[in-house]
Amino acid sequence: QVQLVESGGGLVSAGASLRLSCAASGRTFSNSAMGWFRQAPGKEREFVAGILWSGGSTDYADSVKGRFTISKDNGKNTVYLQMNSLKPEDTAVYYCAVCEVTYIVPRTPSGYGYWGQGTQVTVSS
Repeated sequence: QVQLVESGGGLVSAGASLRLSCAASGRTFSNSAMGWFRQAPGKEREFVAGILWSGGSTDYADSVKGRFTISKDNGKNTVYLQMNSLKPEDTAVYYCAVCEVTYIVPRTPSGYGYWGQGTQVTVSS
């Protein structure tokens, strides 16, 4: 059984940075994609960034491109989301997720089979 545990959320001012972590356990992820999604109150869950475990190819939503960076540490089975120049509109619960077998990064929630519990990110203006 795959388990994902996010950490690193918090309350920051606009322009600040945060780094989210997602520690994965329960299986190997060599052919998987790891994704970060976010969901603000009253809105649908949206894709933020994703990375292929093998090869490290990445994909980003246009709204975060140039500000957020996704990376991974194979030895720790951990994926990170470095968030810089945060804006109030980045406020949401952030979730990490795993797509078990894929060669591309899925951009829809239905493409992922396992989810973490989420971590709150609040950016004040």
